[in-house]
Amino acid sequence: MGERGEVFSSRLSKDDRTYFFNVKENVYGDLYLNMVESRPTDTEGRFLRQSIIVYQEDIGDFVKELQKSLDYIRINGTRRQPRVRREARTEESDE
Repeated sequence: MGERGEVFSSRLSKDDRTYFFNVKENVYGDLYLNMVESRPTDTEGRFLRQSIIVYQEDIGDFVKELQKSLDYIRINGTRRQPRVRREARTEESDE
């Protein structure tokens, strides 16, 4: 078993978001997928993290439904401009 149960990990960074795909092992030796989105907040050095866990026995059905969603986006997606990277906020004081 790896550090904190991680046996495999990969990362994808896009604009101001980072996605982590972690395969972990529980105390019984079962594998599961932990997907995490991490993005900066307005507070310096702080990040908002959201995660989803998919258990080994659900992976096949999960991938099947995910593929349906991806196919829909590919076929019906809009052709608008890519998202603009969020700029850091600065506070201005009136003196």
